Amino acid sequence: MNGNFIWLTIGQIFDPTVAAYALATIGLVIHFGFTGLLNFGQAGFMAVGGYAFAITSVIYDWPLWASFLAAILAATVFALILGIPTLRLRADYLSIVTIAAAEIIRLSVKTPEFSDVTGGSEGINGAARAFNDVNPLPEGRWGLMGTPLVYNQDQWWVRIVGWGLVALACLLVFLLMRSPWGRVIMGIREDEDAVRSLGKNVFSYKIQALILGGVLGGLAGVVFILPRSLQPDNYGTQLTFFLYTIMLLGGAATVFGPVVGSILFWVTLSLTDGLLSLGIEAGVLPLTTTQTGPIRFIIVGVALMLLVIFRPQGIFGKKKDLHFA
Repeated sequence: MNGNFIWLTIGQIFDPTVAAYALATIGLVIHFGFTGLLNFGQAGFMAVGGYAFAITSVIYDWPLWASFLAAILAATVFALILGIPTLRLRADYLSIVTIAAAEIIRLSVKTPEFSDVTGGSEGINGAARAFNDVNPLPEGRWGLMGTPLVYNQDQWWVRIVGWGLVALACLLVFLLMRSPWGRVIMGIREDEDAVRSLGKNVFSYKIQALILGGVLGGLAGVVFILPRSLQPDNYGTQLTFFLYTIMLLGGAATVFGPVVGSILFWVTLSLTDGLLSLGIEAGVLPLTTTQTGPIRFIIVGVALMLLVIFRPQGIFGKKKDLHFA
């Protein structure tokens, strides 16, 4: 039983949800960690990308490449709508607009007037159909190097693509942050007036960073719905809180911190849920099964508080990049 529990925990690392969280957090790191943009609506970018992909592939039967392109385009347009009226103002205006816009998106897609396209409060099923149709893997179930981690061909396919996108995003951000463009946006984070005095168009660079991070959030929204149906309530403010937790765990101004942070966050949630369930079954904990959900979030919250107190820069962050304290 203990061996199976360990393998189950290890299997959580390969979960496509972890890949979606990592991809969205990499986008958030571009916004907040490197550029200093207070985006409190990354869940909105995920929702826009997920809905653009699901609507075009399920409702309008677009080819897979066109649906991915629609998700990227929708996230870009969403970033422009949010950024153009706010990025010339103080940083807190963007935070207010993004958190409100994310809620507007979530509530709008639930309205009955748009249900023919968005599915209303029931969401959209079958978004992964076109994605699985191009799966090159042979049918069947197999494990990883003889381990108990056994998945079918579609489950392996979404894991390969999801983590492949994470790897590409990490490589892209790693190269960008070592380019002149990356040095400019990090300068904007530290002192945008100094960057402006050097003749740089600060507004243009902020828009570019917002679009890039938003596109990664939109692609994360696509990966997020591939193993499940699209549900509007999955894109609440709680999701943005998860992403900020992951970012703070790994480090707000790091490239690979979001990957490790998402793994630690998801494994911690799964591990505490399993341990609490075992404790209830053994009669050690005087709790009910319905109480395990809130308690595991309390545990994660306490762990985050301790991290912020004793290592506010995150696991891989550096104190010189600690600009959010």
